[in-house]
Amino acid sequence: MAPLLWVHGGAFIGGGLDQNESHAVALGIAATGRPVITVDYRLAPAVNWLKPLAERDLKPGTRYPAALDDVSAALQWIANRAPHVVLGGASAGAALAAATVLRNRDSGGFRPDALALAYGTFHSALPEVSPALRRRIRGWHGITQFRPSTVDRMNLNYAGSHAALTDPYAFPGNADVTGFPPTLLLDADRDSLRSSGEKFRDELTSAGVHTRHQVVPRSRHGFLDRPGRSAYDIGFETIIDWLASHDPEKS
Repeated sequence: MAPLLWVHGGAFIGGGLDQNESHAVALGIAATGRPVITVDYRLAPAVNWLKPLAERDLKPGTRYPAALDDVSAALQWIANRAPHVVLGGASAGAALAAATVLRNRDSGGFRPDALALAYGTFHSALPEVSPALRRRIRGWHGITQFRPSTVDRMNLNYAGSHAALTDPYAFPGNADVTGFPPTLLLDADRDSLRSSGEKFRDELTSAGVHTRHQVVPRSRHGFLDRPGRSAYDIGFETIIDWLASHDPEKS
């Protein structure tokens, strides 16, 4: 089996190799016989989610493209040792994985053979939420949702400037994604960030990329961080099936 590089989430400011979204997922996939490597990329500084964030208010610290460089370096390290590699990630990690593919495509770097991306934030601003999705996140389900202002703070804090927000290698949504490998997009049912996954799906399919988009029923953002629940099981099995059916070493 081709090795998998798996990238955790955490709003670009948190998470790590010990969180379930990294460790539990990696262990489960490795149990199928597939080599799995996780990457502890550099994180942006913490941000106050309750206060408006202007560029002048950004705390000193590591920002884009440091995390992207780390994921790219990890991918190249594996590629130097294996003829085929698959790449995946969740939330911020999904954005970093997609951005790595885009930058490597343009720079002539190594490109993975397949992608598995879970509930990613691919766009610099939250795309408009569809009526169907809005019905799934109303009422008490809306209390913990990512609002447009929250996404704006998270993304500016990661990018480090409004100019960097427009860089497609920071957020690959809205970019030309021609040449991407076969891609699985896995989204949560009750998650405003699903609007980014749905738009990215449309961008991929319009570019002729073989894409599968699946919404896990009755799930919330971050379901891969909660092993033992039905949403985790469904999401995990979907990733396993996708990797097995798109493994270049089995073709």
